[in-house]
Amino acid sequence: MLQAGIVGLPNVGKSTLFNALTASGKAEAANYPFCTIEPNRGIVIVPDERLDELAKLVNPRETVPTAIEFCDIAGLVKGASKGEGLGNRFLANIREVDAIIHIVRCFIDDNIVHVSATPDPISDIEIINLELALADLATVEKRKERILKSVKARDKEAILEDKVLNKLIEILNHGKPFSIDIFEKDEVNFVKNLHLLTVKPVIYLINVSEQNITGEDNPMVDKVREYAKTHNAEVTVISAQLESELVSLGQEEAKEYLQDLGIQDTGAEKMIKKVYGLLQLRTFFTAGEKEVKAWTIQSGTKAPQAAGTIHTDFEKGFIRAEVTGYHDFVDCGSYAAAREKGVTRLEGKEYVIQDGDIVHFRFAV
Repeated sequence: MLQAGIVGLPNVGKSTLFNALTASGKAEAANYPFCTIEPNRGIVIVPDERLDELAKLVNPRETVPTAIEFCDIAGLVKGASKGEGLGNRFLANIREVDAIIHIVRCFIDDNIVHVSATPDPISDIEIINLELALADLATVEKRKERILKSVKARDKEAILEDKVLNKLIEILNHGKPFSIDIFEKDEVNFVKNLHLLTVKPVIYLINVSEQNITGEDNPMVDKVREYAKTHNAEVTVISAQLESELVSLGQEEAKEYLQDLGIQDTGAEKMIKKVYGLLQLRTFFTAGEKEVKAWTIQSGTKAPQAAGTIHTDFEKGFIRAEVTGYHDFVDCGSYAAAREKGVTRLEGKEYVIQDGDIVHFRFAV
């Protein structure tokens, strides 16, 4: 299951947001640093109106959405890479996640403690980015030591890896996140094998007050947007406190409340969509009398590998896929009508599954 880690300095709203996302109340939200020690984990359903529409047409016994696991990770402070605060534990936890949700506080509230007395979003961001880079630098330098003998022995692969490590050291000394795309094809695997923190996809989640839920006319928000543009990161504005309050309302009442504020989606829904976009994820569906289910795959996934997300036997014995586009299916109203109109087609092993495809896999084991 996809994992996203919620990180940030202490007291920026991580646990408040986690509680709102999972509606679990598991994470203690308190006005002092390090109230989260072990990461809290919660499963969050990915909202998808298409799933509900398919269920109306197919009338299955069960509807199964896809989900994301969110981890509320302990607040990080300056010096974490050297063990300050809960540094080592923080860094170990963050290595496990697929994407980083980096919460940045962009509001002033004298009643909520800030580790640096006054919130300075760019300084706050760079504290964490620097600590991640320093931790990665230590990883890279250790790897250099391990392959030193092989480099001296003129081992071709070790020489290539050493070249990649030197390139990484130069990048990491700047203390900034970076994209793995800057490496050549023959270099990428060396980088991936290091499991670095600074190459993980990042969304800067701007936490604003309830009085400033759009983030407009907020100089701190503008600074974070500019920073994100230059660091290949996504941005979402959210009020963690508002999200927390919405949880106490019923679904319909919460929607009405947001509409009154001129907002279509909750901050949580916007964030989940950003995670999907950032990780280049796509959703396909299986739909039958037993269940209608959403499945998550990477963009560019071919039919046999998509079948493998359901069961490994489906991939091994893949014959072909019967595919109907979501909109075509909804327009037709049933499989029978879709087949009759010719919008359902048979696809082979090279077919790339598209977002919204409704697929029935044919296989033999």
